[in-house]
Amino acid sequence: MTRTRRLGAALTATAVAAVAVPASASAVSTITISGATGSAPLVALLAKKYVKLKPGKVRFKLAQGGGEVGVQDAAAGRVTIGNASRDPRPSDPPGIVFYPIAKDYFCFDVNPANKLTNLTQDQAQAIWTGQVRNWEDVPGATASGTIDLIGRTSASSLPPLVQQLLLGNKQISDLAALKPSDGLVEQSVASDRNAIGFNSGYYAAQKDVRAVGYEGVACSLQNAKSGQYPGVRNYYEVTRGPAKGAASAFIHWIQKSPAARKIIASVAIPLN
Repeated sequence: MTRTRRLGAALTATAVAAVAVPASASAVSTITISGATGSAPLVALLAKKYVKLKPGKVRFKLAQGGGEVGVQDAAAGRVTIGNASRDPRPSDPPGIVFYPIAKDYFCFDVNPANKLTNLTQDQAQAIWTGQVRNWEDVPGATASGTIDLIGRTSASSLPPLVQQLLLGNKQISDLAALKPSDGLVEQSVASDRNAIGFNSGYYAAQKDVRAVGYEGVACSLQNAKSGQYPGVRNYYEVTRGPAKGAASAFIHWIQKSPAARKIIASVAIPLN
């Protein structure tokens, strides 16, 4: 069973734990969360653990949609918490508060049939701007034929970070097929021998895709934690105004609890 499928099981278990609370238990607090697909596996694991620690006290309703969706949903009051995978911007809606919870890494990934292990910045730029269109022109690649670019829609915060940190501020080509989630990028790359995508570390580490190193540094959790790998971003929980009640307690637990830190360290990078 892949970790992606285990995530689905974790989400189901979280929902079941919530539904099992008696309807008469008026003290139950519901926390609704939407947003970044990259941080969704981590937040699902944290929520599952938190429900076990607070039996009969809290339940979660988890959705995705993309990091930008999470920010907008939180700002509009559509959810209790938005998952965001990029730093605050001056253009963000007024009054929202970003609470940092972890750091994450992101990778280029290819189909396992393609034995490509590394890209220089120049090679990555050439591929993602559409300057190089065939795998035969990429040193180290064992695929042949046209390169299929798999990217993310504008609902995701990831494309601007890929452009900034891995592509030297070059724009991703319009040739890229855009997917609404990291999971769909992973599935697309896994099913296409000629594909290359970019994904948060959780998805790029799955066995059905191959993470590609950058400038001679393997894209891995270990190298991201050590600071050797440059493709690192921040994860936040976002609320409309300062977090209150159950949301505040959950966020404080994520930031301060050793149990939460252990979960974070298993798939991402703790803040300290």
